[in-house]
Amino acid sequence: MTATHVEQTIEDPQGRHQTVLVHIGESPLAWLHARGHLSERHYVAGDRLRADWEKAGLGARVTMRWDAAPRARGRSMPARQPDPTLMQLSARERFDGAIRAAGPGLADILWRVVCAGEGLVAAERALGWSSRAGKLVLTLALDRVAGWYRVA
Repeated sequence: MTATHVEQTIEDPQGRHQTVLVHIGESPLAWLHARGHLSERHYVAGDRLRADWEKAGLGARVTMRWDAAPRARGRSMPARQPDPTLMQLSARERFDGAIRAAGPGLADILWRVVCAGEGLVAAERALGWSSRAGKLVLTLALDRVAGWYRVA
């Protein structure tokens, strides 16, 4: 049986340590959306940004690539698939454009929460912000990114 939750010790805004159950498959962005802290528009924009970050291969690699080797000429070839390099480049261009649209002051929290999967409290602490400032700044950043991605 695969575990879906893990116990994690967190520090609340008052500095007290608590043990909580964390759903492994739920991102901080999905958590905020599920609890009504982010609109559907902001969630979709953040999810597109995260998808482009992953497609562009900007995350740390844990293993080597195991793509199939190209087949020799003369054998039957399946329908031509899109070139992964071109897909990565276009995803990188979309990601960079969205980050530029967010702006330099907003891109930090956006990357930490959406791409790196850092919790809002941890991101606020890492950036030296006061508690609860991160949600407001993240919402502003996601609003700009939603405009860039043309999310209605």
